[in-house]
Amino acid sequence: MSSLAAESPVSAAAAFDDDAWEDLLNYIEEKRVIPIIGPELCVVQTDAGPENLYTWLARALATRLGMPATGRSGPLSLNDVIVRHLANRGRREDLYTRIRTIMREARFEPSPALLKLAEITDFDLYVSTTFDSLLEDAINRVRFGGTKNTDVAAYTPSELVDLPSGRSALQRPLVYHLMGRLSASPTYVISDEDVLEFVCALQTAHYMPERLFAELERNHLLMLGGGFSDWLTRLFLRLAKRRRLSDPRDSGETLADSHAFEEPGLVFFMQQVSSRTRLFSGGAAAFVDELHRRWLARRGPVVTAGFGAASAVAGAPERFLSPSREMADHAVFISYAREDLAAVQQLKAGLDAAGIKAWFDMERLESGDDFARKIRGNVARCGYFIPVISATTQRRVEGWFRREWNWAVDRTEGMLAGARFILPVCIDDTPEKGAHVPEQFLKTHWTRLPGGTVTSEVAAKLKELLGSKTP
Repeated sequence: MSSLAAESPVSAAAAFDDDAWEDLLNYIEEKRVIPIIGPELCVVQTDAGPENLYTWLARALATRLGMPATGRSGPLSLNDVIVRHLANRGRREDLYTRIRTIMREARFEPSPALLKLAEITDFDLYVSTTFDSLLEDAINRVRFGGTKNTDVAAYTPSELVDLPSGRSALQRPLVYHLMGRLSASPTYVISDEDVLEFVCALQTAHYMPERLFAELERNHLLMLGGGFSDWLTRLFLRLAKRRRLSDPRDSGETLADSHAFEEPGLVFFMQQVSSRTRLFSGGAAAFVDELHRRWLARRGPVVTAGFGAASAVAGAPERFLSPSREMADHAVFISYAREDLAAVQQLKAGLDAAGIKAWFDMERLESGDDFARKIRGNVARCGYFIPVISATTQRRVEGWFRREWNWAVDRTEGMLAGARFILPVCIDDTPEKGAHVPEQFLKTHWTRLPGGTVTSEVAAKLKELLGSKTP
């Protein structure tokens, strides 16, 4: 097998061409792709310049333990440091608290690659094979202005933690830490031995996160910089797809990992046996750069929270101010589908810049009667109601926004005939004719704000209209 692999060099162009990019972007738009993020993308700024987080952590831990940070073959890996600590009769349990202390003191910022992944708003479920918080930090920074609104779940071999629901029912982006999350307890992977324990537990009936693996099985996977060894990569893919990799299947995978191309046997196996796996030989960061560039070109400018990631429409407000948990009296209520959050952030930023108080809900994981009463009460006392209409709302048969729309229509029944309360805003080219909206919305002129960008002309008109009810 090794001789055959040696005779089959990988051509980056042949392995991942324009057709492959087009296929992938189509799947991403349909929300049928799950990124699986590994340590290769965890690059941080240290005193020595950009460095992989786990290379830096190995050195910092070695220093904290009073051992050399290098060996005969060069810098020690995190696993090397841990093995040496155990060989010196050190306690394994102590290492987790040491690592947590080091990480809390460091407070690194997310890498540009992670910020770009966070900007691709078609991604709503991410799987991380690292224990750091950089990925959720990136999503919070880009999509929520730094507010911790990204949901996080972490697997441990001793306690089954699954997705809270199927992917289609997730209310906010979620990061699932498949190899555990930073803690003072030994509940996350820091060594090869830990990897072994986690992988064994994941194969058991009692400790397999069934909802997560059902999503991995039926969706396309982006395996980015996992850094797994040859056979661990094969095993992980087999676990995710739950069938022989040579069998026909509807969903495929993209592997972008610098380490993988140091394993000719793995490359040969993927090319010849796992025919639905596409290979990208430029490394994970280069793949993310190109994916982000192509996604932007296809989707149009991304509106972010204005915190340094690539960005917004020219002339738009630079910073999105997160709405408070409580709505101010007579504020403008913005009702939207969660997939349109980026455009809604831009819309609110434009209203803020015009001096118009606007509010929308960002706490959509609350549930039950209390949540419904709170939102219905806000609709009942807002100054004006802006339903955000889009291709997303056209697709969605149900959702919280439809409840809000119906409550707003109910309120108009007690108003003077012709009174303006509902001000529909369309953020794309969705036509009014045939729109899946309440009939009341069609009786009012729609304001079209592509991407949620509020022009100076529209801001002036809104300010004039809303001025009498805006504090």
